[in-house]
Amino acid sequence: MATLDGPRWGPREGTAQQLVVLVHGLGADGHDLIDLAPHWAGAVPHAAFVAPDAPEHYELGGMGRQWFSVADRTPARMLAGVTAAAGVLGGFIDAELARLQLPATAYALMGFSQGAMTVLFTALRRAVPPRAVLAYSGSLLGADELVAPPSWPPILLVHGEADEVVPVERSRLAESVLTGLGAPVQALYCPRLGHGIDDAGLAVGSLFLQRGFATG
Repeated sequence: MATLDGPRWGPREGTAQQLVVLVHGLGADGHDLIDLAPHWAGAVPHAAFVAPDAPEHYELGGMGRQWFSVADRTPARMLAGVTAAAGVLGGFIDAELARLQLPATAYALMGFSQGAMTVLFTALRRAVPPRAVLAYSGSLLGADELVAPPSWPPILLVHGEADEVVPVERSRLAESVLTGLGAPVQALYCPRLGHGIDDAGLAVGSLFLQRGFATG
C-alpha cells in the first residue's frame, strides 16, 4: 500500500488534541489546501492539520497528484478508484493519529473536488467515524451501494452554484441521498461561485469543525 505524506501545520496552541486531514483535488497536492489551516485554527486551536499528497501522479502530467484516475468515468471504474484511494487514506489517518498519540475518534476530514469525493466515501465506511466531514465541490460516489453506518458523522456539503468543473447538482444529489438515509447533513450553496472556496465556505467550515470537536 502506498505511504502518504504532505505538509503539516499546527496546532496553534499547546499539544495536538485533534487531527484535521485536508484532502486536495485532482491535479493538485497537499500545498493546495494546507493554507486553510491558519484560517480554521482560531476555531480549533488544539488541532493539528495535515494535507497528504495523493498516491498517484496526475495522469495529464505536471507536478500534481490524483487520488484515482478519471480517464474512464464509468461508475464501476470510479467506484474501484475511490475504493482503493479510501484504503490508502484510511491507513494514513490511522498512522497520523498514532503518531500524534490521539484516540481513534479525534479526527475530522475535509476534501475539495476529487478530495471531497474521497473523504465522503472514506468517512462513511470507517469503523470509527470522524467527528466532522467537510466536502467542498464534490459528489457522492458509490451512492447506490451505500448503507447507513452504525454511527453517522456530521456532514457539511459546500458547493458553488456556478461550478463548471463539478456541477452543483452533484452535491444536491448527495444531500438528498444522505438525508434520505438519516445522515445529519448541512449544506451551503454559494451563488456565483465557481470551482473554489469563498469566504462563506471558509466561515461555515470553521464553525462546523468547532462544533464537531466540541461534541461527543
